[in-house]
Amino acid sequence: MDFDIVRFISTTLELVEKQNHGSIGVILLIGIIFGVVIQWSRVDTFDKIAGFAMLHGFKVPKMLFLAIGIASVGLYFMIKMGWAHYHVKPIMVGGLVIGGTLFAIGMAILGLCPGTGPVAVSEGNIDVAVGLVGGIVAGALFTYLYPELKGIMGPDLGKVTLTGLLGESADWFIFLYGAALIAVAFLLPNREIEEEVGEV
Repeated sequence: MDFDIVRFISTTLELVEKQNHGSIGVILLIGIIFGVVIQWSRVDTFDKIAGFAMLHGFKVPKMLFLAIGIASVGLYFMIKMGWAHYHVKPIMVGGLVIGGTLFAIGMAILGLCPGTGPVAVSEGNIDVAVGLVGGIVAGALFTYLYPELKGIMGPDLGKVTLTGLLGESADWFIFLYGAALIAVAFLLPNREIEEEVGEV
């Protein structure tokens, strides 16, 4: 099988623009802002992720709950007003189990996720750079081999959404769900793994 990396990248960028996500420039700007927030909050460090995994540090879950709570309410009502739209993927149980397992193994080895990893690489973490390159190569390989691998993804259960199941009750549910996550973010203790280490 011949693989043209230049054509693959150009095709990928073209697909992104055609999916109404915005221009490549806007996407890059959003990515830069995301990276600045990650670096400023320092959740791109191994200590923060390890502290979260061992329930010794809570900066990561506080940030996640706050971001998901605000985004859930904001995005849902932006979609209702026609300012944004979903890209719902079908539920394929086999793919979710395999993908989730591989993701967990990779995060356990590197101590970072695909969101915080590139920020850590920009700070000079070579070990994460190796994982980042491996992830890009694996993603490209999976995309290329997807027609052959589709069989192990499991049955396609369709594009099921919680809001679709709730019907008219979805508005209140999304609002309460977002408010609950934001409340949890503020209720979690302000404790970090560095503080625990210092006390030993």
